Amino acid sequence: MCGRKTLHLQPHRRRQNLNTKPAKMENDKGEIVDLYVPRKCSATNRIIKANDHASVQLSVGKVDENGRYTGENQTYALCGFIRARGESDDSFNRLAQRDGYLKNVWSASSQR
Repeated sequence: MCGRKTLHLQPHRRRQNLNTKPAKMENDKGEIVDLYVPRKCSATNRIIKANDHASVQLSVGKVDENGRYTGENQTYALCGFIRARGESDDSFNRLAQRDGYLKNVWSASSQR
């Protein structure tokens, strides 16, 4: 045991830096904005989680009386729950009627 050094192995521990600040993001104007803003389903008002890979976001462009795009649009988000039940087309028609994009669209639910 003379002159020998024993090596004691310890499990790897991650060092915590206590001086770190939470990540902040700035927009083009220099204002602090949140990193993640969750979307809501336009049909059900449910929050669309980040791992809902079946959700879709649709943008409908506004047109003038000549049918030319005006540069404005309306965005609809539909969650995977609505799409899995097969009600996305009915929901989209209902939302588009509500906002004045469609008129007198037949719906199975209104015929009952």
